[in-house]
Amino acid sequence: MNGDLPIRPKRHRDSLARAACAVAALAWPLVASAHVEGGRAEGFLTGLQHPVSGLDHVLAMVAVGLWGAQLGAPAMWLLPVTFPVVMAFGGMLGLLGVPLPGVEIGIAVSALVLGLAVSAAWRPPLIAAAVIVGLFAVFHGHAHGTELPAGASGLLYSLGFVAATGLLHATGIGIGLIHRWERGKSILRAVGAVVAVAGVYFLWRAFA
Repeated sequence: MNGDLPIRPKRHRDSLARAACAVAALAWPLVASAHVEGGRAEGFLTGLQHPVSGLDHVLAMVAVGLWGAQLGAPAMWLLPVTFPVVMAFGGMLGLLGVPLPGVEIGIAVSALVLGLAVSAAWRPPLIAAAVIVGLFAVFHGHAHGTELPAGASGLLYSLGFVAATGLLHATGIGIGLIHRWERGKSILRAVGAVVAVAGVYFLWRAFA
């Protein structure tokens, strides 16, 4: 047993060395292309971070999920799908430099209206709810599109902010499921009221 002790560390070091070489060999193509793809990766990460960089975006997108969960299926899935799809269109307009008047006002109003919808437990026809969500999505998407970092990939940047938006919707849906309980309905409506109040503040700031 004592004679084996000096051998085990050596074998262990040899294994580590081989593993390190293998990892280095696998990682080398990624490292070598990092300088070429850096701008693209940065574009995706920046797009992923952009929706969560402003409270107005966060609250409006979470409110879409809250409202969808409150309305139940199929709105619970249709609204969170409609928003990113139409938002991508708005983002394209922003990337192309197509002007859209009142973007900040539209974003503020989206938080206000969506918050009020949740607070009032408003149940419009499904198509009307989708149109409302889609209309606000254009403003959010345009705001994202106009802030594309210089040299970044517009496609990956767009994929980033669409993915982040989907995660915010999913968060809203998860929270909104509390409406299944009687007390949860009251809490959800209170959350909607908070979002609406925040929307009033955003609107005041947009005009200030």
